[in-house]
Amino acid sequence: MSQIKYSIFVFLACVFSISMAQINGTEDVDLLSMRLKNNIEQAKLESDRGDYYNAKDNLNKALEIAKEIEDNESIGIIYTKIAKLQFLLGEQDNANISLKNAMLLQRANSDYANLAITYNIQGVILSTNKEYKDALDYFNSAKTLFEQENLEEYISEVTLNEAKAYIACNQYEEAKSQLEKTIILAKKYDQRRRLSSALIAAGKVSSALNNYDTALAQANEGLSLAQTYNLPEIINEAYLVLSEIHEQRGEYQSSYRYIKKHIHLSDSLLNIERENLAQGITGKYINEYKDAQNAQLKAQIDEVSAESNFTRITTILSIALITILSLLTLSLYKNNNIRLKTNNMLHKKNDELIVAKEKAELASKTKANFLSTVTHELRTPLYAVTGLTNMLLDEDPKKSQIPHLKSLKFSGDYLLTFINDILQINKIEANKVELDPEKFNLKEKIQNVISALSNSAKDNGTTLHFDYEESLPETFVGDQLKISQILINLLGNAIKFTKDGDIWIKTYKIEQKDNLYNLRFEIEDNGIGITKEKQDSMFESFSQGSVQINRRYGGTGLGLSIVKGLVQILKGKVYLKSELGKGTTFFFEIPLEYTEDVEEPKKAEPKHTNKMEDLDLSDIKILIVEDNKINQMITKKILNKMGLFCDVVDNGEEAVEQVKNEDYNVVLMDIHMPGISGLEATKIIRTFDKELTIFALTAVTLEDKMHEFGEAGFNDIISKPFKQEDFEKKLYAALTGEKIISSFFS
Repeated sequence: MSQIKYSIFVFLACVFSISMAQINGTEDVDLLSMRLKNNIEQAKLESDRGDYYNAKDNLNKALEIAKEIEDNESIGIIYTKIAKLQFLLGEQDNANISLKNAMLLQRANSDYANLAITYNIQGVILSTNKEYKDALDYFNSAKTLFEQENLEEYISEVTLNEAKAYIACNQYEEAKSQLEKTIILAKKYDQRRRLSSALIAAGKVSSALNNYDTALAQANEGLSLAQTYNLPEIINEAYLVLSEIHEQRGEYQSSYRYIKKHIHLSDSLLNIERENLAQGITGKYINEYKDAQNAQLKAQIDEVSAESNFTRITTILSIALITILSLLTLSLYKNNNIRLKTNNMLHKKNDELIVAKEKAELASKTKANFLSTVTHELRTPLYAVTGLTNMLLDEDPKKSQIPHLKSLKFSGDYLLTFINDILQINKIEANKVELDPEKFNLKEKIQNVISALSNSAKDNGTTLHFDYEESLPETFVGDQLKISQILINLLGNAIKFTKDGDIWIKTYKIEQKDNLYNLRFEIEDNGIGITKEKQDSMFESFSQGSVQINRRYGGTGLGLSIVKGLVQILKGKVYLKSELGKGTTFFFEIPLEYTEDVEEPKKAEPKHTNKMEDLDLSDIKILIVEDNKINQMITKKILNKMGLFCDVVDNGEEAVEQVKNEDYNVVLMDIHMPGISGLEATKIIRTFDKELTIFALTAVTLEDKMHEFGEAGFNDIISKPFKQEDFEKKLYAALTGEKIISSFFS
């Protein structure tokens, strides 16, 4: 019985021990976190009073604790603080390593606020080493991150450091600008130390710009603040700047008085710093090593004089071994230094690459905004050109004027094509083209393209031949629109450069794996051909055979670049072979997946003729919102020609009021206008009228902006300059109550 009681007691003791261990584990983490916080706070106190060595010891202890509890955010912060102390203690290589460790952790944790602090400290170190260009890059990155994290109060320190770097480079205007920002922010957030330092630096800049009265006032104000709040380092800095200002003003007695104060205070500060630093730290270990080595050699010499020949040989061998070990230690030390420098260089280059990447991303955004602005500014006057040309052609012009008007219309259409090609190239380069796979009949698709271009071929006296491999299926899954674009560009090129000749379009299989076919398309002509020198660059943007060919045949030189981009998106390849005077063959190969036959769409009976004259337009009212007077006149005239009545307003505010006071069937809203934009005006209208049809009549066509139109409440977009039949078709759909489905947004 006693044995059973003993077993139960042992079991309960084990369970209790395990439970207590788990509780202790949780308490240990909390205790370590508390110790971590205490070590960091103690380090701050020691650092503030100049006791940098003890502060560093406390931070190293905090680092070990943070690693133990896997607190990555604290590890990154501690590395940054250690780096700052190492820099102050002259351990610059170690400081750089600590900063790299901090940056790696903070980037991995997306801790952008502390990464900005690290960037700022890196910039200060680079400034100290007179690497001002790199320093300014880091300051700029720090400032960007602080702005991104809405930490405006930290920006003043960065702008002050930027100003000091600019002063060192004698770029006083740039320094002045940064100091003005620092002073504003320091006053806003009551940053007394920063404000006094910025005022003193501003005095130095004003003096360099020969504004001596302003310089004196700024430096004195900075000195007064530093004395009020007992900031000895800044007081000392003020004495030196005031001495220089008085010297430049020719007030040598005042200059002497301030330089004397500066020297006296510098000595006091240096004595305090010496007291806080450990004595003999730099040479301590070297002296100990030399003393020990000398004592050992002396002992060996004494033994040599007293011992036998055998002992003498042993001593000599010992000395030789020590020498070899010393040389080996020296070699390892040098190798370690070389490796350390190499690692520092690699880290620096890595940081430069990151900064370059951030700059490239900014340049990409700038490019997109530039394209948006330029295309809008080109399309707006182009709308006037094409609109007025079409009006004049419709108003029975003189027979002699018709060729000129047609030439003007051709030029406008050409410019519009050019703008669209630039946008397409930009979209491809930005990887914003998405695939839209669907079932389609490949053979019919190619025949449709040939049919669409047959008139152009006939005008050139050229015959088109189509050869589709007999055993090849006709139905596939793929992006038929992009395949059509490729074929239209390549076949259009062949027709343009072939006069009174033949063009062959061939499609056949080169490889098959289950239902996946690798197809090759050939477009062969017997036209003018391409020189060997030009063949390698034919797929580059704005590339044509020669200047003479460009002048004779026209074209933007972007078609083949678009073809190459689209083929690569379809995971294919494109190439050519050509011989001057004999013709050219373009090949492109793409993978397509075979599918069952596509069902023939049922032909629906037409419900209407899609003509305005079929409608009763007597009660129809349309509002045009457009600030450009010429565009107002053109749009109004097009609508009047359709038999539609319209009102015109110049801006978004008037449009909102007009919609409130009148009942309109359709609003044609421009986007870029003075006052509130078309987007804002539409959002306001949608607060009180959800049903009104609103079309965005705009020259903005970048697709990454289109979602904004849908979110604002537009029903659809009519891009300027528009084709009149497309414009009429959308208006007809709106006026007959059809559901409007936009191709720009859902």
